[in-house]
Formats: sequence, structure tokens, C-alpha cells
Amino acid sequence: MALPAEEWRLCAARRWAALEPALRERLAAASLHDTLRLGCGLLRPEAEAAALRRLCRRARAGKEPAAARFYREEGNRLFGRRHYGAAVRLYSQAASHELPGSPEVSVCFANRSAALFHLGRFEVCLEDIARAESHGYPNRLLPKVLLRKAECLLCLGRLQDAADALSVVENKIAMDGIMTSPAHQTLLKKLSQLKIKIHEKESCPEPAREACDDVQRNSEIWEENDSISGASSSLSLNFDIERGRHLVASQDILPGQSLLKEEAFVSVLCPGESLLLQDSRETVWDTRVTNADLYCHRCLRQLLASVPCRGCSYAKYCSQNCADVAWEQYHRTECSLGALLLALGVFCHVALRTVLLAGFAEVSRLVEWSHDGDKDIRNPEARCKHLSEAPDTRGGTRGIPGCNDNGQYQSSYQAVFNLLPHAEKHSPEHKFLCMLSVVAICKQLQEAGLEAAVLNQESSEKWSKPKTSEKTSSELSPELKIMAEAMLRHVLQLQCNAQAITVMQESESGDGAVVNKKPVRLATAFFPVLSLLNHSCCPNISVSFSGTAATVRASQAIPSGQEIFHCYGPHRCRMRVAERQQLLSQYFFECRCQACLDELESDVKSVVSVRNSFCCPSCQASMQVGEDMLYCSNEACAISVSRESLSRRLRDLQQQIKKALELLRDRKADQATKMLLKCKMDAGNFLSPEHLLMGEMEDHLAQVYASLGKWQDAARHLERSIEIVEMHHGPSSIEMGHELFKLAQILFNGFAVSEALSTIQRAEEILSVHCGPQSTQIQELQEMKACLLELPRSILQRT
Repeated sequence: MALPAEEWRLCAARRWAALEPALRERLAAASLHDTLRLGCGLLRPEAEAAALRRLCRRARAGKEPAAARFYREEGNRLFGRRHYGAAVRLYSQAASHELPGSPEVSVCFANRSAALFHLGRFEVCLEDIARAESHGYPNRLLPKVLLRKAECLLCLGRLQDAADALSVVENKIAMDGIMTSPAHQTLLKKLSQLKIKIHEKESCPEPAREACDDVQRNSEIWEENDSISGASSSLSLNFDIERGRHLVASQDILPGQSLLKEEAFVSVLCPGESLLLQDSRETVWDTRVTNADLYCHRCLRQLLASVPCRGCSYAKYCSQNCADVAWEQYHRTECSLGALLLALGVFCHVALRTVLLAGFAEVSRLVEWSHDGDKDIRNPEARCKHLSEAPDTRGGTRGIPGCNDNGQYQSSYQAVFNLLPHAEKHSPEHKFLCMLSVVAICKQLQEAGLEAAVLNQESSEKWSKPKTSEKTSSELSPELKIMAEAMLRHVLQLQCNAQAITVMQESESGDGAVVNKKPVRLATAFFPVLSLLNHSCCPNISVSFSGTAATVRASQAIPSGQEIFHCYGPHRCRMRVAERQQLLSQYFFECRCQACLDELESDVKSVVSVRNSFCCPSCQASMQVGEDMLYCSNEACAISVSRESLSRRLRDLQQQIKKALELLRDRKADQATKMLLKCKMDAGNFLSPEHLLMGEMEDHLAQVYASLGKWQDAARHLERSIEIVEMHHGPSSIEMGHELFKLAQILFNGFAVSEALSTIQRAEEILSVHCGPQSTQIQELQEMKACLLELPRSILQRT
């Protein structure tokens, strides 16, 4: 949720409508500085602030023992049913709601270690056992956990450590005295069995495995650019009033060549929608899994056993180190604001974290400089001239906005600040909503006694617990007004400069034999260097992500002198030009890329229109478009059908496909197959054979047959899907790479060796261009290939 919750948007809209017309007029024309000056007192305690408090009560980001008990009991229930992965997630939820250092949180970690042991994740299991001990796990229960520790060490081949752990258990049992209960007898039996296993392994050590050195992949050719941080030397930075800052190839670039590697200046994980409950009286705790449960809130690595924040139930981390760094850099300020930030949306959260990372001194310096350019806000040429005179850290100037006095464009706060907010182009109502939101955050900071922490005026020891502010005035301090002004600038910048960090996430499937992945938005971030790239509906680069880092690669050959283009979303292969132009209006420009010009200046229908068209229900010839009717192109047929009736038929078909996929998720593969085959037959009567939906149905059928182990049928349907994907997206597109990856898995599982090897090679060639040789999918393909090549030569020859 990038923007604030709907209730807050409606509340802000009512406040805007109730303002005096003269004040609305002044706010509409005001600079960012004057917007804050005029609007800072418009957040009324009895109205808007009260509405936010109601929203915050629903977000539930604090510690709640009742929730912890619920999640722990649910985890125990699923553990008993041997659903260990789900149990791990529920124990993590329970731990996030318990107070740090309490015996209850130690039980959560101990229970989670048991589930991790059954999953074979021994190293992580040991970490949880250590956490349980450090948080005061009950002394009477320790022997069982310590035996699990010894068994983990044994499984990892650490025999001496395992023996030492068993000695600790023996000493503890001896100190506690004779134990006669059945549970204690089971414990002693387990201890005896482990001692025997250790002795056997010491007596008959397993043959040492040959060290399998990781395959040394060809390192990507990389020469750092002298002027642009993280960029290849094959790029140069240009600037003009029409195109702004942009990157150009300074030499010929090959497909797959790395052009840019950049860490996000700031990133914020996108939470799940379920975090904002619909009813504040709701007492049933939500067990749905969201991104907030699956990924580290700092580095965005995938979580297995999360480390909870010590102050809130929302923030979770992959390690104690990540938790400590996040706390030191920004979370000590954000922690008590968790519910408010969830209510106000990711853009406001990114804006707050940006100024916290930059620090008050840098924010204040750049805000003060920006006031000199407020008079030019309506004059783009003057504004560009003013931007080109931006100060650097030592007071020099350079011709390109954001560069320092050495002419270097770095991934810095100065570069973020120089991204255009387009304040004069946003609607007055939207600017007012953003202004009220950032004022609400700053007032909460002031009321919670966190102002000094935000302004870097106290040591970190004093920040561990927020103190109540002595200020009773509703007026923001001058320093917080500066922070609010910078935050307002960043919220407005994000509409045109926010970068979605995506991850290939497994979608739900029948049995997991074939991993079906799709890109999912994981976080919203500022990448100052990546933001230099202008849009094209037919880009010449691909962007991939690893944690908070972005890598840009050439997706095709780029000759020297050609601009580097990124696609902001609507690609020419996926959408008609009119729809693309409408979507791109949010970026405040009219797209004049070559793809749009070709379609706008030609009478020929776009490829998307032709391939995603209807066909005649009678003779299957293509339908020609009229105003409200569609006409068969076959003169001998001459059937006409209303556009609405065909559109309704298409919507009904999509609903049927959705029901079939629900059946597949419920492991009712036979019913799903029948429904999808019927959908395919119905679609053939009124959709073009090349329609993308036809390809999607073939893909779904392949998924169903794979879940049944019918590999040949699955491959046949997926090959048809690949034909349609290639028609729409091209033979070297990322979409083709993903489809070939799935086909490789099906052929691998079906033991079709030669076909699998050739498909793996095709998939590798495409995915290495778009994602690079280190990507997860490339590694999985190479593992499959290595496995197939190890088969006896006689089998390889037969297949």
C-alpha cells in the first residue's frame, strides 16, 4: 500500500473541502516550504488526529501476549500434524509478540528449533537453541533442548561438539537427581542412543567427501565509471532541459553486459494488506503469510527463523546483526510509530526513513538551499538552471544536478534530494494529503519525545526508550518543520522515482514438483543512479534485484551514442499504446518513445491488439472492430456480435479459470483438469489462437499434469504456452526464459534427458542476459544439468 489507507484519504479530502477558498488557492500555488508553513496547523486533534488514532488501533504493531499465546498454540497444533514449515512461521509470529528476555519468548525459540530440526535446518536450529538459552529457557526443560543441540551437531558431523553437549546434559541430570517419570526415562534413553551414535561415527568415520569447489563462474566484465557511482565505464551522464539527466552508451554494449550495480539509498518492505484489519473489534488473529513475515525488514533476505524487534511486533530480521543495525540507523525512531506508518502507507515510511538515514545536518543544508529556487517553481528552464547550481559538500557547483564538485554523481542523499518532486504538477488535493500525513508523523515524533533522536542530538543510549515530550504546543518545532518539508518533497518524488524491488516468488501449486515462480513487489526504494534512466515502452535493459541491490544489464546490443532506456511498467508487448499513455500520465510526461511513435503514426493495429483479439464464434475468422459491434472479417460469414457480449464472455471465462486454480490448490487435480480443458474449448470459440489467455490456460494445464506426474502431457501443454509467449514477447525475452525454466523442470522430472539438456541451454542463454550468471534460476538449471550429465553414458545415448 504505497498511499495512505482509504479512510485517511477520505478524511484529508473532507478537510480540504472545508477550507476557506482563499486558503485552498494559496496552498495550491505554494512552494513546499510555504505549504508546510500554511498547513502545519490544519491537523486538528479532535478530527484528523483522532481519525489516525482509530486507524492505528487497527494496525496492531505492538507486543500483545494474547496474540503470542494464540500463535504459539497454533504452531503447536500444526507441529503435531507435521506441518513443520507452517509451524516455524507461527512460532516466529508468537516470538514477535512476546517481550524480549521473557521465559515465554524462550519457549517460542525452543519450539521453533524443534520444527527446524525436523526440516533438516540444523545450523538455524542451533541458533534458535542458543536464543532460547539466552532468553532464560526454563531450567527443568533444558535437557531436552540440549539433547536436540547434540543431535544437530552430530548430523553436522561435529562429533566433539556433540560429545561436549552430551556431557553438559549428563552433568545436569546428575545435579538434578534421580528421574523416574516416563518422560525422564525417554530422555535417558535418547541420551544413551546419541552416545552410541557418536561412538560408532568415531570408530568408523565416513569416507571423506571430495571437496566440491564451487564452479567458478566467469566473472562479469566490469570497469567502474569515474563519474557515476556503481556504473560501468561504458556509460556517460548527459543533461538537457527536454530529457533531464539521462545515461548514454559511450561505447558499443553487448547483450547481458552489466551496466549498473547500485545499493538502494533507502528501502522499505511493502506489508501485506491484512495488517490493517477491517474491524477494530476483531479478535481472531490473522495467520495469513505476508511479505512482512517472509523477508528481513532491513536487507530483504528471505527469512526462515526471524529475529523480532525488541519493541514492536511488526519488524523482523534475518539476524541479530541486521536488527541491531536497523535499530541504530532508523528503527529506534520508527519503532513506536509502526501502526501510524502502516496506516499512512509505504511512501510516507520511505520519506521518514530517508531523512533519518541522511541526518538532520544534511537535510537542513539542502532544504535551505532549495528555498532559493522556490521562486522558479513554475519555470522549468529556470528550475533546471537552479538545479544545475546545486551545492556540493564543499560549496562547489557542477552543470548536472546532484553531482559533487568533482563532477561525480553518487548514490547519496544529495542525489536523492535533487530528484524532481514535480510539486507544480501534483493535484492540490494530493499535495494536501501528503502534507497532512508528514505533519502527523512529525507531531507524533514530537509528542513521543523523539525529536532529539531525530535531530541527532542525543547518544544512542538515551534513545532506547522514548520519553514523553514536555512540549504541549501543537506547533512543530522549527527543526521538525525542516524535516517535514524534506519528507513532503520525498513523498512527492516517489510518484515518479519510486523503484519497486521485486523478487521471484513461488506461487501456490499442486505438489511442488515443478516450481512456478512469478515476480512479486517486495519493497519500495530510492535508487538515485537507477532513477537517471528515462522510460521507453521498448527498453534496452533489464533490472534484477538481490536483496536491496539492483543490477542493470543490457537486454540487447546497444550501439555507442544510444540512450539507455528503462521500462517504468507498461511494455509495448503487454499493452496497447492508448492504455500505455494513460498509465504513464502519472509520471507527468507524454511518452514519445519509438514504440509509441510507431503505433501512433501508423494506421496498422498494434501487435497486442491483433494477437489479443476476438475471433468469430461461427467461423473463427478474426473480428473487425466497430463502435459497439464486432464484425466477422470473413465476407462469407458476415456475423456481427456486440462488444459487450464478448467482453462478458471473456470475464466469465477468467472466473472459471480462477475456480480451476483454486481446485488445484486444494489438491483436486482431476477436477481442475476437466474445468481447464472445458475453458480451453470455450475460449477457442471466440478468442484468437494467439491470445495471451490461451497461453495462460496451456500453462495452467501443464501445471496440473505435472502435479499428477504426467510429464509428457505437461511438456506438451507448456510447449504450446511457450509458442504463444514467444509470439507476444519475443524469443529472447525474460518471459521466455521463465517459461523455458519451467519446461526444463518438467523434462528433468520426466527423465527426457536430451530434451531437458537442450531446454536448459536455451533457458540459461536467455536468463543469463536478463538476470546474470549468479541468479537463483541459473544455479538451479546448472544443478539439473550436472545431475543429468552424471547419468551413465548408456542412458544418455538411449535418450
